[in-house]
This record gives sequence, structure tokens and C-alpha cells, in this order.
Amino acid sequence: MVKSLFASFRHRAPAKSVAFEAKNDAVLIEDAFIIRRNFQEFLRAFSSQKHQNINIAPFKFDSPSPDDLVSTRLHSSKLDSKANFKRLSSLDMSTREREKNILIESELGTEGPNSSSASVARDGGVKERDFASDCGIKPEILVSRMRSVSLSSKSRTGNVNEETGTSNLEYKPEAWMIPDQAEDRLSQLNLAIVGHVDSGKSTLSGRLLHLLGRISQKEMHRHEKEAKQQGKGSFAYAWALDESAEERERGITMTVAVAFFNSRKYHVVLLDSPGHRDFVPNMISGATQADAAILVVDASMGSFEAGLDPIGGQTREHALLIRSFGVDQIIVVVNKMDVVEYSQERFEMVKQKLGTFLRSCGFKDSSVLWVPASSMENQNLVATPDERLFSWFHGPCLLDAIDSLQLPARDYSKPLLMPICDIIKSQSQGQVSTCGKLVTGAIRTGSKVLIMPSREVATIRSLERDSQACKIARSGDNVTVNLQGIENNHVTAGGVLCHPDFPVRVSNHLELKILVLDIKIPILSGSQLELHIHHAKEAATVVKILSLLDPKTGKVTKKSPRCILAKQNAVVEVVLQGSVCVEEYAESRALGRVSLRSSGRTVALGLVTQIMKTQ
Repeated sequence: MVKSLFASFRHRAPAKSVAFEAKNDAVLIEDAFIIRRNFQEFLRAFSSQKHQNINIAPFKFDSPSPDDLVSTRLHSSKLDSKANFKRLSSLDMSTREREKNILIESELGTEGPNSSSASVARDGGVKERDFASDCGIKPEILVSRMRSVSLSSKSRTGNVNEETGTSNLEYKPEAWMIPDQAEDRLSQLNLAIVGHVDSGKSTLSGRLLHLLGRISQKEMHRHEKEAKQQGKGSFAYAWALDESAEERERGITMTVAVAFFNSRKYHVVLLDSPGHRDFVPNMISGATQADAAILVVDASMGSFEAGLDPIGGQTREHALLIRSFGVDQIIVVVNKMDVVEYSQERFEMVKQKLGTFLRSCGFKDSSVLWVPASSMENQNLVATPDERLFSWFHGPCLLDAIDSLQLPARDYSKPLLMPICDIIKSQSQGQVSTCGKLVTGAIRTGSKVLIMPSREVATIRSLERDSQACKIARSGDNVTVNLQGIENNHVTAGGVLCHPDFPVRVSNHLELKILVLDIKIPILSGSQLELHIHHAKEAATVVKILSLLDPKTGKVTKKSPRCILAKQNAVVEVVLQGSVCVEEYAESRALGRVSLRSSGRTVALGLVTQIMKTQ
């Protein structure tokens, strides 16, 4: 309406003169329209025509309405002198520019160090006091109105940018989120156990839990009895973790088993990962939570070599994957030393070959610990071994090696982020439980959390750590979060729990910097792959190969190549079949690491460098 009034009044002159009848105290405007206006302003504008004999006491509001301001502004600019008309016209243009600037700021969600009214006055060249005096408005009224405009523009944008998923607010952690140094509680260490199939990972985990009292003698006796009944007596310790009927029948781990024990220094969360190549996606989902890893290798003849085979060797693939997850500390357990009669020569050969490969993966020699052991004969697990091993090995046992690991830095200063590893739905209680590791931030019972990508808000009913109720969970903790006030279908594995004011971004179009592994078929534009990111996986298509990079310097060596070969670094664009919760690697490492698989093999590892507009 304001624009139409400006357009109609600027270039239109009065059709007829204005007449007065002082005796009736009335003003007649003979024109194509009638405009209601402030009589006091009307008299001031025509004071040069010497109509002081008109003495009218107009009705006054407590404060001028916006319509009166617009009407007063228009008539004073129309009926004043030519010089005043030009000055006020330029002022009107500045007013419209100011309105446009406020609109742009509200759309972009930008805020300067001062209020919106002050910034507009600087940019448009219009001062608040001058504008107020010209329009007959008190400066304090104008300032309050401009503040209300600024606040309304902020309320329209809200705290969350819908397109990018980012927030304009500045996050400040509360006091309870920072752990108390005097708090008497063991630090939590998430330890993934990985390695080639049949290397003895589950047996090693079961024996360690039994020795540390996490599995009672009664339970162990039951496992031994059940294993002997099926002719698999050596699987008794493995069955402490492999509880499903299919896992016991096939004799392999298929899902990530979670167990807990306490060492002298840490509360350890043990993540026993499957070693078979068919279940690498499950291994990826579990091992992404790891702070450190135990790589178990089979010392027996032929088995170690099979694990390092470039085609199908899971020792090689697991080492590459855990390094890509950000794990830089690793304990190499050379298991089944009893099979090779505790041969030092065999141990040194395994150490030399595997050590060379681990260095090529990016592990430093100082961050790799070597522990020869036998889980079946309980050698070098929690105590000093006997003479067969101790005669030539004087290093730490496995439990001491775990205590020598350094805990990664925990980030309590950032908003909550917890990728959902698994969900447990309870139809009877009407609640849903989520399991996962807190990447950043902290939560406590009663807190509100945002479930992404469904954008639903839920309340934390309770928290559990190691099957024990707790009130607070912080960054690094592996917990079960029981939610209420949300439907079951709004929570999925691969989603993320986050702070309601700081949602994680969601997209299906990503720019990745990748390292291609040993592959025989090159990656082309249009290649169909499977992308894994934290606990989510989606079908992906390479839509564009942007450039090849120098592996040492990271500089572009070739733009728009036709394909990517083995051992090459490249920047590519991928479009996913469905959207995933993701952050750029610079913002969140846990949500910015990806792995690409094809035909049951990992073909590339990468980082998210840019989140592009969803397609």
C-alpha cells in the first residue's frame, strides 16, 4: 500500500486548488480523492499563505499510528515548497532503501554489532533524529519502533536456517556439562576389536571378560555345556558374546557385540566387530564409535597371510577403515601363539610385515603396541605369561597395554551430537530407546533433544550407562537414551540426536575428497557406490569428478579427469539416493568421514569438504 501511495503521489499534482472556510472550521479538498490527515501538520504546511486565523483543535491519538505517519509524510512533501519537495523525495527513497535492507537482513539472518535501525541509518545516510523531526515523531518512539522491526525480522528467521540447518545463535555450555575434576569416576574408553575372520576376536573378548569377573562361573559353565552339545567346545568363550542362534550355528560374529569391564585406569566399552567380509557394513557402524582399537591377527601358518591378502583380506581392510575413522592408537594382538609353539621368529615376521602395512595406513610406530598372546591358554592377557613366552617377550600384557592408551580429547564446549547406532522400541511402555556415543556436548534426564532428520523434539526420560541408570552423559560416553513424547517411526538408526537450537545438517548432495584404494575397475562419472557415514549408509552416484590431487601437497594436478585410478586422490561430487545427517569435516570429524564401497569391498575413503544443495 505504501509503494502504491508513493507511486501515485510523486508525479501527480493537485487537480484543483484548496479552499478554506474559516467560519465553519472545515477544510475542503476538491480532488479525485479525500485523504484523512493531521490538521496541525496541514496548518503548518500552509503557514506561508497566512491562514493564521484558522484556530482548530484537532483530535490527537496518544501516539501517531503508522497510517498517520504515511499520510502526513505524503502531504507535507506534496504541498510544501519545491526545495522541500526534493529534499523529502530523497528522504522517501532512503526510507524505501531502509525497508529493503531490513528485509534482506531478515532473509539472510545476518546481525551486525549494533541494532538493525542503526545499521540502516549508516547505510542509507538517514539519521534517526532527522527523520523523526521531519515526520513529527519523537525520537524515542521511532527508536522503539525500529527495535520492534528488528526483533520481528529476527523472529521471522528463527534460530534455525532451514536450507543449511545451521543456527545463528552462539552456543554456551552450561556448568553441569563440564565434568568435575574431583568426580571419582573412571574415564570411558571405547575400544573396538577388529581383524580377519576366525582370528579369535570373540574368544579373546570372552576370555578377557571372564578373567575380569564380568562373566560369572555359572554362565561360563552353561556356555561350555551348550558348545559341547553342538560339537564346538572351543567356542565356549566366544558364545559369551555371540548370543544369537544364527551366529552360534555359523560360528562367526555377525553384529557388533558390546560389553563392559573396568581396568585400573578406564571404564572400557568393548566393541566386538564381525570379521567376515559380508558383515563389514556392521563392522563400520560399530567401529566408528572407537577411541582406540585392538587388531587381532592369527599367528598360525597361512591364516596371517590370508588376512593380509589384497583381495578379501580383512586384516588389511579393517586397519584401513579404523584409521579412516580417526583412530590413531592401536594394539596388535598376535593371537594363537600356542599353535606356533610361541615362536619368537614367527612373531617377529608378523610384526615386520604388518608393521610396514600399518605405517602405510598412517599409524605411527610410537602409537602401535605389539602383544603376543594365546586366548585359549590364557597367556599374556591379564598377567605375566609363563616361560614359553616370557623367555623372549618382556613387554606389557594386554590389560596393561589397554591402560597405556591415551584418552582422546573430549569436546564439551560444542552442542550435543549423538549419532544413533541402534534403536530399541518398546510397544508396551510406549517409548523408544536409542544407543550411541556422544560425539560432542552433554545431556541429562529431562532435557529436550532434536531428532534428525525427522526434526521431531523429544524429552529424555532416562539414561543408562553399562545397563546402570545415570543422570548425566557427556562427550565420549556410550549410552542408551530412553526417549518419550515421540513416535517410534520418527527415530531411525543412522539419525542424530542434537541440541534443539543447533540441528545437524541434512543433505543428499556432497563434495568429497577421497583416497582410492587398490581397485581394478576405475571410478567414473556415473559409478554406483555405497556410501557409509557414521551409522548411516546410502546408495550413491558419482555425478562429477572435479579434480585429481597431488597426494603429498594436496594441490590440483588435473581438472575434470575422465576417471580415477587406484592410489589416486581426487575431489568428487556424489548424489545419494536418500538424505543423511552430515557435517563438513572441518566442523565435525565424526560426521564428516565417509567410506565408499562397491561389490563387497571398500574402494575409497574420504572426507566431506562441502555440503551442497539437496537434489
